Amino acid sequence: MQEVKKQLEVLLVNFFRDCYPGFPKGKVVASESPDFVVKMKNAHKLGIELTRLNPANAVTKTEEVQALINFRNELVDDMRELFEAGAETKLFVKFMFSEKHKITPERELIVRSKTVAAIKSAVADISDGAFCHKILTNADLPEGLEQVMIAYHPELKESVWERANNLGISNNVVDDIHLAIAKKDEKLRIYQKQKLQQYWLLITTDCLRADKNINLLNKISLEEFESRFHQVFVLDLMRAKVISLVEN
Repeated sequence: MQEVKKQLEVLLVNFFRDCYPGFPKGKVVASESPDFVVKMKNAHKLGIELTRLNPANAVTKTEEVQALINFRNELVDDMRELFEAGAETKLFVKFMFSEKHKITPERELIVRSKTVAAIKSAVADISDGAFCHKILTNADLPEGLEQVMIAYHPELKESVWERANNLGISNNVVDDIHLAIAKKDEKLRIYQKQKLQQYWLLITTDCLRADKNINLLNKISLEEFESRFHQVFVLDLMRAKVISLVEN
């Protein structure tokens, strides 16, 4: 499991580099404390620490909601098995299900086959030696799915297919971001032992969603975040969007 976690981190830091124009040119090397070091031509080194946004304020699940989650998890597992029966490519795939048009057991087979066909078509032209990511929208997918995020990196040796926001939906995303920054700030002195020129914190999330009907992205952009890291970012995977939170 630890090996797969590091493979996913390699994929995610490449995802970040692909989405953020300000990512410095240089060689990205996997490390520990921090997770990655970017070695630049001017001999400067940048440390990047990754953390996943954990919904400490997660919405409580009812028995009905948990049953729906179990059904969706099984559907995701079935789609992965169907895909891998005819392809060797290992992918990181996230599924965002529709809450408006829920998939019934009667439609499970057609949803499974159409979604896998769409994923196969999307990755048909990927290069085995390079990172790539694609977002399928509801126009590409059967009813019941809003989006599918697909990412590939040659370092990923084991497929990871999951529901989006499988850790839960937060009641207070802003507080959760503050908590994520505070936890990593406590460990910054450990990372600083490498004596790098800069330290960045990258917070990844499947999709910034709120249980309440608010403009969450706008609320985050107006919030003042503080950190001892030189820069702090949130990477929203389903939107392929980087949000800068702190710049010191």
